[in-house]
Amino acid sequence: MLAVLSSTLPESCTRPYLIILVVLEQSERLRDSDANILPVLCRLQELTQDINIIVIFLSSLPIEKFRAATGFMEPVVINFPQYTKDELVDILLKQRPSSHSVEFYKNYIKLVLSVFYLATKGLPELKHQVQLHFKAYCEPLEKGEADEHDIRLLWRNIEPQLKKSMSSVYLREVSSAQYERMQQLTETAPTDQSHFKSALTNKMELPYYTKFLLIAAYLASYNPARTDRRFFMKHHGKQRKTQAMIKAKERSSSQLVGPKPFPLDRLLAIFYSIIDDKVTPTANIFSQISTLVTLRLVTQIGGNDQLDSPKYKCAVTLDFIRNVARMVSFDVVRYLYDYA
Repeated sequence: MLAVLSSTLPESCTRPYLIILVVLEQSERLRDSDANILPVLCRLQELTQDINIIVIFLSSLPIEKFRAATGFMEPVVINFPQYTKDELVDILLKQRPSSHSVEFYKNYIKLVLSVFYLATKGLPELKHQVQLHFKAYCEPLEKGEADEHDIRLLWRNIEPQLKKSMSSVYLREVSSAQYERMQQLTETAPTDQSHFKSALTNKMELPYYTKFLLIAAYLASYNPARTDRRFFMKHHGKQRKTQAMIKAKERSSSQLVGPKPFPLDRLLAIFYSIIDDKVTPTANIFSQISTLVTLRLVTQIGGNDQLDSPKYKCAVTLDFIRNVARMVSFDVVRYLYDYA
């Protein structure tokens, strides 16, 4: 990496009075790269002795989520507070269409924030939601059914759509056309949500290792603990299927019974056995588990004050996890007890 950097920089960059700034946006994605990438970037100044270079990491995560096991140089941390609700209104108001008054658009922004503000305070996501639903908000005006001051009527017209789109807050942003297609899909096939969830899964913005953690959580929820040795250990030996085992399996299909809780150590054991790479156990792995809980893809059983280690339960469907597994080229069905 240093050789590539040195070859791409002009000779004038070695002058002592020149400072090169390397700004890395969404730097939290580096946590899923090789373990030595972050330490090298933190020490880039001392590793490139002839170049005055400064690396700036931009992230929405705290520094505690970045610390590597070894060789991590503590950077200077500058915290920027989150926008307040009033500040978000003022910022979002700048994208007001000229065809509508300031008061009308401001009222619309406040309605959108009343739904999404507790779920996310991220400006890009809120901008996306404001732009996405504005056309539907204006439909009663275009039909002559209301004017700009009929806030209650306009709210009732858009309220179901806003609440339905809450499911996409933690997903990758979609265009208005994509959102309308998904809306039509749920309306035309309300009894079968598998295709809709499959479409949403393709928008999941989960890191590489987090996808495997979710797969491990699904396997831990739907496989009996006694089968872990059979599925996840090499040279476990062959197992003969008796008639009693077949009948017991028919009586207790995990897909029919539903997910069962599992301890953290079992989740990690399955994760490290299905991942191809050698992953060092770090706080990063545990933070990704917390992310899955926050996204409600995995639920935590019991309170945080338990003396025992917490237990979890996977909250996604088989179609959902198959789509996630397909993204990382992992055959999840091969490791499911019900399909073995």
